[in-house]
Amino acid sequence: MALLKEITLQKTYLANEQVETIYFGGGTPSLCTKEDINRILSTIHTSFIVADDAEITLEANPDDMTAEKLQDWKAAGINRLSIGVQSFFEEDLQWMNRAHTATEARASLALALNYFGNITIDLIYGTPQLSNEKWKQNVETALASGIPHLSCYALTVEPKTPLDKMIKQHKSEDINPDKQSEQFLLLMQWLEEAGYEHYEISNFAKPGHRSRHNSSYWSTGPGGQGKNYLGLGPSAHSFNGSSRQWNIANNLVYIKSVNDGIIPFEREELTETQRLNEYIMTSLRTTEGLQLDTTGNLVLERSEPFITAGLMKLENNALILTKEGKLLADGIAAKLFF
Repeated sequence: MALLKEITLQKTYLANEQVETIYFGGGTPSLCTKEDINRILSTIHTSFIVADDAEITLEANPDDMTAEKLQDWKAAGINRLSIGVQSFFEEDLQWMNRAHTATEARASLALALNYFGNITIDLIYGTPQLSNEKWKQNVETALASGIPHLSCYALTVEPKTPLDKMIKQHKSEDINPDKQSEQFLLLMQWLEEAGYEHYEISNFAKPGHRSRHNSSYWSTGPGGQGKNYLGLGPSAHSFNGSSRQWNIANNLVYIKSVNDGIIPFEREELTETQRLNEYIMTSLRTTEGLQLDTTGNLVLERSEPFITAGLMKLENNALILTKEGKLLADGIAAKLFF
């Protein structure tokens, strides 16, 4: 397996830093056999220093999950699941061209809870056919299950995708930004009332159940605030504090190169300004906000119009977006860039 070879080739990338999180994602890792997962984790433990309490997440599709697989994953060391539910309504799943059914979505969640307590699911809002009432039912179904973490995303239409083509041909209704904003505000209200922390723009968790893995990305910035990470496999991205690199996407080229002892990647050396802007972008998405002792007074000056407009607040020497500001997070961050 080329992935195992790459793990050994990259064993020095993290400079002997302790690995605190491992994430199986970016594809369909739930199709891996238990032998595959065992070999991957064994090679990681052999090549790196892995924390005893490491968070080890596996992404799973509802239609891939069985009691046997769940038992195998748990036995292998997986301690957190990320389930791509998207919706509990059949018409939504068909419209999004998902492989699983609404029945499988509900059944997979109930089944997973028999073996795992640390579970997150993905939900999509802002689709043309999703009414506020249906959106509420989706959220209430998730809350009723007792899962401790939700990742909720507004539907985006990527260029040159089948959905983009259908919209341009007027065969499908286009996305309504006002509707998406309304459903996001409702989401924040419902989950706050349910006791979930809105710790990042798209992520909500019961206390003590934040994603440790993703939180490492969101804190990345100048001066070493964030954590280095290593991505393995085709298209995987890595960051070592000063540069970012990404593997080639072509599977065949990746496999041949790695088997020849060469990791096929491109690298970008990041300037201090680039790292500072990345910190501004990612930190504003979090509940802790942007720490002014990292960025200086210039950012504070640029933020004054947003504070006046009620889109941002200054608290404990940090700039934090309000609920209304979170609707415009990327645009506000861009205005603060150096």
